[in-house]
Amino acid sequence: MTLLQEPLVALAIWALATMALAPLPLRYQILPGLALLLVLPVVLLWTGRVHGYLPVLLGFAAAVSLFRKPLKVLWRRLVRRTRK
Repeated sequence: MTLLQEPLVALAIWALATMALAPLPLRYQILPGLALLLVLPVVLLWTGRVHGYLPVLLGFAAAVSLFRKPLKVLWRRLVRRTRK
């Protein structure tokens, strides 16, 4: 495997992991989903350094699409905490 392929393979593994996590109930998604969200910027930056900004934008759009419900829940919790 060449250096140019490694970030794309990492993104593919990340995408497969998120899809495997999706059918689980929300309470079982929180910790693995958080880990996947924390790993994503590293993989996207790595991809950006090797392939440029377009794959990064596509990966970011895919992440937002896959994590839209958990991100909404986190957003609501943050808004509730700031209002108190």
